Amino acid sequence: MVLEGKVVVAQGGGPTAVINQSLVGAVLESRKFPQITKVFGAVNGVSGIINEDFIDLTQETTHNLEQVAITPSSALFSTRDKPDNAYCKEIFNVFKAHGVRYFFYIGGNDSADTVRIVNEQAESSNYEFRAIHIPKTIDNDLMINDHTPGYPSAAKFVAQTFIGLNLDNRALPGVHIGVVMGRHAGFLTAAASIAKKYPDDGPHLIYLPERHFSIDQFLLDVKEVYNKYGRCIIAVSEGITDENGVPILSKLVKNETDAHGNLQLSGTGALGDLLAQEIKTKLGITRVRSDTLGYVQRSFMGCVSPIDQHEAREVGEKAAQFAIWHNIDGSITIHRTGYYSVDYKMTDLHNVAGKTKVMPDHFINAKGNNVTDQFKYYLQPLLGCDMPEASMLRAPRAEKLLHRL
Repeated sequence: MVLEGKVVVAQGGGPTAVINQSLVGAVLESRKFPQITKVFGAVNGVSGIINEDFIDLTQETTHNLEQVAITPSSALFSTRDKPDNAYCKEIFNVFKAHGVRYFFYIGGNDSADTVRIVNEQAESSNYEFRAIHIPKTIDNDLMINDHTPGYPSAAKFVAQTFIGLNLDNRALPGVHIGVVMGRHAGFLTAAASIAKKYPDDGPHLIYLPERHFSIDQFLLDVKEVYNKYGRCIIAVSEGITDENGVPILSKLVKNETDAHGNLQLSGTGALGDLLAQEIKTKLGITRVRSDTLGYVQRSFMGCVSPIDQHEAREVGEKAAQFAIWHNIDGSITIHRTGYYSVDYKMTDLHNVAGKTKVMPDHFINAKGNNVTDQFKYYLQPLLGCDMPEASMLRAPRAEKLLHRL
C-alpha cells in the first residue's frame, strides 16, 4: 500500500552535537519518495505541532541542509513538554487536518512515549499513519540500544575535559572534582575514565548514580588516593543519591524542578562545592577545586565523534525507509555487530518508551568508585580514531650537585 501525504519531523529534549544529522537524514530520505507531498519541520517540538508552527523543509536547499547537519544543537529548536493523552490528541488532530501521514520524532525515552501515544490515537481513529521514534540522548539511557546518538560526542567531550584536568592537576597538585551530567545513568560520567593513560593519571575516582553515595566512604577514598599520589581527580555524576535514593544535591538546594517534575540538577555548582568543602574541612587538604561541566557537554562544536555523526545520520535515514518503504511504526535501535560495526532495527515502542537503561554491573568496579576495563572497551570505538591523548616527559632527572641528600 502506498500511503500518500506529508511528513512532520520534530526534535525534543536536550540538544546534542549530532541531532541535526538525524533531522537531515530523515528529511533528505523522505524527499526521495514521490508519495511524500511535503516535509515539514515542527518548530519547538511537539509544542510547535499543536501551534501549527511548521517550516516547509521541502523548499530547503540540500546544500544548506548539509551545513545544518554538521552544526550542533537543535536546528528546529526543542521543548521540555511531556505530552499526556489530551496533549497527544491535539497533536493528532493537527496531523489529520494537515494530511500528515508520517511523524518522525527525534528524542529520548519520553519522546518515544509521545510517539507511542500519538500512534495509538491514529489507530483508534482508523487513520492510516506511521510514527517513528528516532533515538537521541547524551545520557545513553535508551533501552534496547547498544548506545544512543549524541552520547559518543558528549562522552568524547567529557574524556577530553578530564585529560585537561589531569594535566593541570599534575602540574599543580591538589584535589579536583568534575561534576558531569547524568540523573539515573552514569554512562557520561564513566567516559572520564578514558582520560587515564599512565598509572597515576586521573580520574582516580568515579562515582555513578547506579551506586549509593556515602560521604564518609567518599572521604576515605579521597584520602587513600591523595596519600598515594599527592593529588586526586574525581568524576562524579550530578545524580548521585544516598542509601535512601535521595539525591545528594537535594540536601543543599530548594526543590526546584523541571517540566517533568524532576529535581533540577544541571546548571548549578552546588554539588561540587559541597564535596570540595567536605574534603577541605574533614581531610585538611587546602587545594581543592571543583568544576561543573553543565550544559556545555551537549552541543560543543569542536568535539564531535565522527562515528556519532555517521550513526545519527543513518538512524534518520532508516526512520524514513522503515516508515515509507516498509510501512511500519516503532523506534529505531542501534545494535553492535562487531568491533566495530552496527546494524539498525525497528523495535516496538513499548520496549523503549518511558524506560531508562542504566550502567550494567560489569561496567562498574566492586567498590563502586570507578569503572572496569570492559566499559572502556565498550566506549573506545565510539569516540573515533581522532581521539587525542596526552604525553608526559620521560627523561631522567639530572644529578644534584649542591643538594645531594
